[in-house]
Amino acid sequence: MYKRYSLFWFLMLISSFALFVNSAIAIDLDEATRTVTLDASGKTTVLTPEQVKRGKRLFNATCGACHVGGITKTNPNVGLDPEALSLATPRRDNIESLVDYLKNPVTYDGLESIAEVHPSIQSADLYPRMRSVTDEDLYSIAGHIMLQPKIVTEKWGGGKIYY
Repeated sequence: MYKRYSLFWFLMLISSFALFVNSAIAIDLDEATRTVTLDASGKTTVLTPEQVKRGKRLFNATCGACHVGGITKTNPNVGLDPEALSLATPRRDNIESLVDYLKNPVTYDGLESIAEVHPSIQSADLYPRMRSVTDEDLYSIAGHIMLQPKIVTEKWGGGKIYY
């Protein structure tokens, strides 16, 4: 009889913990955290909780294979961290420029198109996942990229030491 009750209480404890963890995960980020740079002039925008969730889901589905944790597997010298994005030509440290990149990707120095090797709207015939991606989806993905350094700090784009 003792075993039966101890199993019951153990299951209750696990269930309570699971309920607590799920409610903690469901807490939305505050507005200050969701505020990211919109354009090259420094104008900001506040991502909605839905855009945050959507951006994460879409990033993981379309970009996550090569950019897990904000790194670039094919070129570890170029990550998605704020410093690397700001040093690209043109700068890619805002939502509008990231959306532009996802439509028409170019090399880090901005001189040549890399649409044939990087998934983009321009190369949707080569990358089927990009065929159904809308401008709203691109905005959410770019928002996710801009938001991650605020959430995971130096781990975003930190490379092999974290991932």
